[in-house]
Amino acid sequence: MMIKVGNRELELGGPHLTELRSSNDVLHNVQAVRERMEEDGYLLIRGFHDRDQVLDARQAILQKMNQMGKIERDTLLEEGVIADGSKSIFMGGTNEDLPALLNVLNGEHVMRFFDELLGEESLTYHYKWLRAVGTGDFTGAHYDIVYMGRGTHNVYTVWSPIGDVSYDLGGLAICLGSHRFEALKQSYGTKDSDRDGIGHYTDDPLIITEKFGGQWATTTFEAGDVLIFGMFLLHCSLENTTNQYRISVDARYQSKNEQIDERWSGKKPRGHHK
Repeated sequence: MMIKVGNRELELGGPHLTELRSSNDVLHNVQAVRERMEEDGYLLIRGFHDRDQVLDARQAILQKMNQMGKIERDTLLEEGVIADGSKSIFMGGTNEDLPALLNVLNGEHVMRFFDELLGEESLTYHYKWLRAVGTGDFTGAHYDIVYMGRGTHNVYTVWSPIGDVSYDLGGLAICLGSHRFEALKQSYGTKDSDRDGIGHYTDDPLIITEKFGGQWATTTFEAGDVLIFGMFLLHCSLENTTNQYRISVDARYQSKNEQIDERWSGKKPRGHHK
């Protein structure tokens, strides 16, 4: 099977692209979870969120998008068919108008998970990175530290697909071993997107592996699944090659006892600024 990763077509099971590994087998043991995170640089957890809660959030998001005129008329809302002429929609912010989404991302289950993982009380940034990715779009390869590195570097991203995501819809892909690319961490990984005017490292996933090593990995996702990773793990997305939106959200979690990047927290986060 050929899959569009960034701007390249790669063969799943070939030399450049493999399957992500689930970490559901270690969930009963927090020390094993920490060791898996250290080893792989990420956790793929199937059914982490309550599926029905995620689908409730999806319905609310699609209703909002429909009111914006972004859903094709005379189609089933839950299919999220892209209106003619519409493109990707970024709905980042506190999303207080979407309580069903915040119920998933700020709920007791996820906060307890990070309390246990960190060994102390955790918090989540008020700002959530909600996206509806349109046809032909993808996210280039990057470290998250470039966008939120002004507080502690011990921040975790939770990427949650809001609905089932096939390869064609364009889920996330991770560069295995990239949390150990010291040369890249000490160069690109020291940049600040606002201060330095820099964003994604590249749209070409093979530039990474040819220069630094590693291999790309992806999978299909179902509503309720999550990918969890730290600030220094290269990731990108597959291209959405369908006529439906791929809806997903990034939320961030860290210890309450460490410094927070002030751009992304508080009642009215300022977001990107110098």
